[in-house]
Amino acid sequence: MGMRTGRKAIPKVHCVFVLLLLVFTPRVDSSWWYIGALGARVICDNIPGLVNKQRQLCQRHPDLMQSIGEGAKEWIVECQHQFRHHRWNCSTLDRDHTVFGRVMLRSSREAAFVYAISSAGVVYAITRACSVGELKICNCDGHKRGRASDDKGNFDWGGCSDNINYGIKFAKAFVDARERMVKDARALMNLHNNRCGRMAVKRFMKLECKCHGVSGSCSLRTCWLAMSDFRRTGDYLRKKYNTAIEVTMNQDGTGFMVADKDFKGSTKNELVFVENSPDYCHMDRSAGSLGTAGRVCNKSSRGTDGCEVMCCGRGYDTMRVKRVTKCECKFKWCCAVECEDCEDMVDVHTCKPHKRPDWLDIT
Repeated sequence: MGMRTGRKAIPKVHCVFVLLLLVFTPRVDSSWWYIGALGARVICDNIPGLVNKQRQLCQRHPDLMQSIGEGAKEWIVECQHQFRHHRWNCSTLDRDHTVFGRVMLRSSREAAFVYAISSAGVVYAITRACSVGELKICNCDGHKRGRASDDKGNFDWGGCSDNINYGIKFAKAFVDARERMVKDARALMNLHNNRCGRMAVKRFMKLECKCHGVSGSCSLRTCWLAMSDFRRTGDYLRKKYNTAIEVTMNQDGTGFMVADKDFKGSTKNELVFVENSPDYCHMDRSAGSLGTAGRVCNKSSRGTDGCEVMCCGRGYDTMRVKRVTKCECKFKWCCAVECEDCEDMVDVHTCKPHKRPDWLDIT
């Protein structure tokens, strides 16, 4: 006689349901973005989220990974600056290999911006590192030689022109590697927005010159090309976020179609997205939304930072806080500025939490 156990048989229907849930539930992959959190501890085999090609590039060029890590911190700060007055404020998750969490699962405008600004950040970091001599594999752009002219007259190429083309080349190879492994609408969207980010940095290259001549007459000039401050790239991509275009995959899976059939322009230099964004009003773990409860808002503003918009109509709390600012500043010879600390009381407005429906409290 066999022994009977106390376990109950699991219905086949339940097993099938669990299997389907595992197969079709979106998974948040680790990302190369996490390099920024590693600092000087970049070890290629230990970086989560790298695909084989990225890992190979990391092993071949470990010094470039250090630059990319420093750049990652900068573009995340820039993202948070651009969205500081919005419901979604580019929040990151501590010690999370995905950096942004489940919010990046949706093929939204926000994902479009993050992929563009992160790609731009790699271009900027690599190009800058080349110019200051931090990397063995590259230096200044050696193609800028001889004479040229602009609206102020002739000049000689000299100095150290930023090697933007190398920055773009490496960023394309490294950042696009994951997306080139699959061919679906999200991969195409990411590749498109990655390119927009790379080109945004190149768009704001500027001519810098040094004058030579008697008493600074500037009769002779030596000039070079330099990147503008990364803020200009951030501002540009933020505007592109506002005008991002909704697209769908074409029938043969090789490109996009604009969802709006009346659209007549080109998507080449525009950010694109596939899915509409959540409203980010309430905490929703499945969507990666942190909600706006407790966020500071501007009572007198009618913009996205205003309490009505930021708090999604839930209202806001007001508290008086003490603020310390520098005042009565005086220049002291030589060469310092001395200021007093001035205190005043100000009102700070924060969004109320989402109210639970009454029926949830009925026992």
